[in-house]
Amino acid sequence: MPVASKVRRLSTGLFFGVLLLLGAWLHRDYGVSWDETNNHLNGLVNLKFIAAKLLPATHPIQSHPTFATTPDILDFPDAHHGPLFEMSAVVLSYLLTDHDSRSYFLLRHFLIFSLFTMGAWALYRLGTHWLRDWRWGLLGAALLVLSPRFFAEGFYNGKDIVYMAFFTLAMYTLLRLCQRPTVGRALLHGLATALAMDIRVQGLQLVLFTLVGLGLEKRWGLEPLPGRRMLLSVLLAYLGATTVGVLAGWPYLWAHSLPKLLEVSTHAVRYPWGFTNFYMGQFLLVGELPWHYIPVWMGITIPLPFSLAAVVGLGAALWYGWQRGRRALSTAAGRTGVLVALWLLGPIQVVMLTHTVVYEGWRHLYFVYPALLLWAVQGIRQMVRLSRQAGWRRMAARAAIGLGLLETAHTAVRIVQMHPHQNVYFSFLPGEVAEQLFERDYWGLGYRQGLEWVLAQDASPEVTVNVFWHYPLYNNSLIIKPQDRARLRYTPDGTARYYLAGYRWHPQSYLDSLGTEVHAIRAGGVKVLSVFRRQ
Repeated sequence: MPVASKVRRLSTGLFFGVLLLLGAWLHRDYGVSWDETNNHLNGLVNLKFIAAKLLPATHPIQSHPTFATTPDILDFPDAHHGPLFEMSAVVLSYLLTDHDSRSYFLLRHFLIFSLFTMGAWALYRLGTHWLRDWRWGLLGAALLVLSPRFFAEGFYNGKDIVYMAFFTLAMYTLLRLCQRPTVGRALLHGLATALAMDIRVQGLQLVLFTLVGLGLEKRWGLEPLPGRRMLLSVLLAYLGATTVGVLAGWPYLWAHSLPKLLEVSTHAVRYPWGFTNFYMGQFLLVGELPWHYIPVWMGITIPLPFSLAAVVGLGAALWYGWQRGRRALSTAAGRTGVLVALWLLGPIQVVMLTHTVVYEGWRHLYFVYPALLLWAVQGIRQMVRLSRQAGWRRMAARAAIGLGLLETAHTAVRIVQMHPHQNVYFSFLPGEVAEQLFERDYWGLGYRQGLEWVLAQDASPEVTVNVFWHYPLYNNSLIIKPQDRARLRYTPDGTARYYLAGYRWHPQSYLDSLGTEVHAIRAGGVKVLSVFRRQ
């Protein structure tokens, strides 16, 4: 084996192996996010439906106590959410844990991080394929890991992060299909598309990307595509695999009909979310959000060097396209660049122009982030090239690279310092400014550390706690140790000894009537949670 191949195998194996070990080490530290209990219930609802459809009525699983309290799929309002990951997590938990809620959520968090790692691997493969150098591909994966919010959400966000991972995998299988359109690759790409759709129905857009990719290859590719009959076979294999995969992983469609898929897609665009977003110091309903909501949230939560590098990469590609015109599409790299640009900019433009329902930052568009990182790597590559030229360009490029390295190193340090609250990372905003302008811990994760602090400080056999919203308190009580959980009592009135106060919808300080603030959780200069005690 050549030395270069050995170095590549060793480097990539070490990177992803260490990443998985890091996940195994840290997955026990994060709280339970706002949606996780409902997502878990969605998995149970779908498994109950599958059991009723495929197993005889006398099978022991039909009388399992869990299913007795699980709603029917036709009565569960969130059954239209893609359940594939949730069903898998439930089954693995049943097989591998002691069935306590803490064990379930710890396993769930490690499973999510494992899929996050898979998404990083797919990003590495994409970068290697596009830029023709495994080192640039590995840099893209490293930038994903060094993105504080994504690193944190890679442990508990079973919707947006898992969807991002499968979407990235599907884009990689698409590039392989465009490179060599065969029935086998079409089937594999169809399966990857189905995996993404079985998490979020928005994965339907992968079909459009596939048609665009194959169309670019047919029109501009130098290598002749298969004949019309073979190409039709490839498309039919892809669409067939996608359809079968979606139906197999989404029991909701068994209970209804395939046209329901389009209805679900419309529902996702106009999801009836009734809360407000705290944005730029104002409380706004989803229908009141301005056009710049997504770009601003992206700008303040993505490490600044990554955003600037992506702008450089896109700018260089546009300049190259302007100079060469249509000839830019005659290379595989040029055609891939079009797909990656559409991947990044298309969904953002759709949301901005159609006023699609978004909330809690830009998490619904996390799946475009790998595309942004690919452009960031492209921008870094351009700066490295400039740094080798003579004159002022070399000095400017080297200065930019040096500053970018320093800020990226600072971001890595912040990831360590903020652990496990990297989800309140703001790239360049001072903490006190971010507190007054934007939502903080909208996942409610800080309640776990608040509960654990209270239980560690108070040895009473019964500890009474109150909160404004009971959901994050209940969710995070499920992941603390069973013996500590047994001591907790939620007391929804003024007699509770402790009051846990979050800052999702409360930028100002709390009133003294709650008691004395005895503990506060801060991360990156941002207050995440306060614990008040009444005398």
